[in-house]
Amino acid sequence: MPADLAVLGLGRTGLPLAQAATAAGIGVIGYEPDPAAAADINAGRVPPGTLAAADLRRMLALGFRASADPGVLGRVRTAVICAPTPLGEDRALDLTAVTAAARALAAHLRPHTTVVLESAVYPGTTEGYLRPLLEADGLRAGRDFHLAYSPSRLDPGNRDFQLANTPKVIGGCTPACTEAAAAFYGRFTERIVRARGPREAEAVNLLETNYRHVNIAFANEMAVFCHDLGVDLWDVIRCAETKPFGFQAFRPGPGVGGPAAALDPNAVPLFTAVPPHGRARMLGHPLRMVELAQEVNSRMPRYVVQRAAALLNEHGKSLRGARVLLLGVTYKADLGSQEGSPAGEIGTRLIELGAQLCYHDPYVPQWRVLDRPVPRADSLWEAAAEADLTLLLQHHRTYDLQGLAVKAQLLLDTRGATPAGAAARL
Repeated sequence: MPADLAVLGLGRTGLPLAQAATAAGIGVIGYEPDPAAAADINAGRVPPGTLAAADLRRMLALGFRASADPGVLGRVRTAVICAPTPLGEDRALDLTAVTAAARALAAHLRPHTTVVLESAVYPGTTEGYLRPLLEADGLRAGRDFHLAYSPSRLDPGNRDFQLANTPKVIGGCTPACTEAAAAFYGRFTERIVRARGPREAEAVNLLETNYRHVNIAFANEMAVFCHDLGVDLWDVIRCAETKPFGFQAFRPGPGVGGPAAALDPNAVPLFTAVPPHGRARMLGHPLRMVELAQEVNSRMPRYVVQRAAALLNEHGKSLRGARVLLLGVTYKADLGSQEGSPAGEIGTRLIELGAQLCYHDPYVPQWRVLDRPVPRADSLWEAAAEADLTLLLQHHRTYDLQGLAVKAQLLLDTRGATPAGAAARL
């Protein structure tokens, strides 16, 4: 199967990249080591949180295929590693999938191939961790093949910015590596931004991810502060965002969901030897702002439950035995992904405190808490009218919040989406 590009890792980063390249006329093969998962993709079954089914069908019609055979990696000019790097129990990035992808690629790597890492990693990973893996069979980065890092900047569900019109940052191990990667991405991306090297490009990912978490944490702290003062934070934000300089509005919520977790396992690692035998030396410079942001954001689900209990109490009801309807259990509006969604922790706490839970989400046909199914409301209006408390966790476009505010006995809005005075707001 001839192809110009191999995408290693067909998840939320890899499939959209494959989609953009396929649409630009590039022959793309997706490497998925699980044969069943590869077969599902080739049959048009979309992995959760990646693409719409119609998008995958169009890709397949244009020639895209997934394969579990690592041999296909030896027949491409460009290989992009998009393997997931989830946080482990110690909140350090787990590079297991990146390691497996790199080893599969190294066994079939040809001279003059361009290899790009897009997975979320710490500065130094491309040169200190990935490079030794790829050079295991004798080829050398910068001499025999090109190696670069490019942070993924995908924003799922964003209708204004997709891969094509979002500037692409690239940092290569050598200037030639940078230019080779730039030539590839320039085939379907409007603007290329060249970093000094892979460490700078990796640090872009670190900065952008933590920027979001730190600012949301500040907005969450302001939400608690303003509520205690009797100040309408949402009106404060509305007024503040009229400032044409020096301010960007961030809004509070029940927690910070999504796959882009704050990156700070107390220090950034420096890889000093070939993995897996080499150990990572720590710089000893923890990102204190990120640590504080994690603390603040992790407290928000608990705070939401406390607000729910207080609101019920104000109306002569107890949380124990109360019927609570959760609206929207995904991590982002108008998407089906539940990755990192605070709804799970909120639902768990509500059940542990004795609440009777049900939920509604147009994108989630089934939902479980504490490994038990939660009843799904068939009729949203009837469920809101019957519930002692309706708790808006995610503002999907399909929700008529003004009508729900009228129907619901009590409505707690954690997103500031209801009109002022129509509901209790975070």
